[in-house]
Amino acid sequence: MTTAPFARAVTAYGIEHVAGGMDMLAAFELAHAGPAARKAPGFRPERVSKVFGSILPRSYAADLAPIIVDRKPDLVVHELANPGAGLAAKVAGVPAVCHSFGRRWRPTGPPDVLRGHLAEVAANLGVDLPDGDLMPLGNPYLDICPPSVQDPEFPVRPTDTIPLRPVPFSEPGELPPWVREHREPLVYLTLGTAFGDAGVLRTAIAGLATLDAKVLVSTGPSVAVGALGDVPDNVVVRPWLPQADLLPHVDLVVHHGGAGATMGTFATGVPHLVLPQGADQFGNAEVVTAAGLGDQVLAAEMTAEVIATKARRLLTDEAVLAATKAMADEVAAMPSPHDVAHMLPDYA
Repeated sequence: MTTAPFARAVTAYGIEHVAGGMDMLAAFELAHAGPAARKAPGFRPERVSKVFGSILPRSYAADLAPIIVDRKPDLVVHELANPGAGLAAKVAGVPAVCHSFGRRWRPTGPPDVLRGHLAEVAANLGVDLPDGDLMPLGNPYLDICPPSVQDPEFPVRPTDTIPLRPVPFSEPGELPPWVREHREPLVYLTLGTAFGDAGVLRTAIAGLATLDAKVLVSTGPSVAVGALGDVPDNVVVRPWLPQADLLPHVDLVVHHGGAGATMGTFATGVPHLVLPQGADQFGNAEVVTAAGLGDQVLAAEMTAEVIATKARRLLTDEAVLAATKAMADEVAAMPSPHDVAHMLPDYA
């Protein structure tokens, strides 16, 4: 069960999709009582607590409850930021497992505010909240974050933490035919699906185009290709690319620091240049930089020259390349999704 826009991504793999829950931006609009921006002030801490502690949990718990009654599942797997699904499982007495989407995530804002919201939802459903970290709801935790870059405050307990290799994912699609045979370095530029910004993309393109490299840009659904204007000959712009298929062929990923792009790039051993735009992206950018896996460019220093200088270094820096190779090896040593999937019945 996911919101309707995810249907194609699920059904493309032969999995049945049931529409349910509320879109995150719609939830922020409800909390904001008006259109919600993807960046501040639409995502202020108090609104984050209300959205993830009250609005979304109520929506998902209500929509999932009849599905559990009808399908009678033996196990519910709920995403870390979706405790509503976990609460619906508690109401039905069905075991649940929490699935991470990146590093251990805690919503911004005072934790007692979030707990207050979620406790009210749980009380309305007739279930209790566990002590400790709220979002997993005390359920076993599928952790896709490589241990070396996990939050050091995250208490790893072998009895309830299940390592799971992060694997890049995207809907099936075709790559430009030259990608697999390119000779010059290939730089991939994306700001993801939700945080696209034409101005940031234009600045990044202007800087990356000065490299002796091919630049492949995915604008995402929030930026029209035409909004970028004419681009240099070594830059190719597409509205969408099958990122999972593309990553193994690139030499540098310039991205927004979203969990999917960050974890996917960890798996393929490629340097990152992170241009964080909002949400958890600033934390991911800091982790990438601190681990020696790449660099970041914040809004205050966002110029074509800065991006070009940092990208040029990352393409040739031996220490960074060694660190990204070591990260890829660390990820490869984690249990595969295939193996973990076969373990899940043990938790039912």
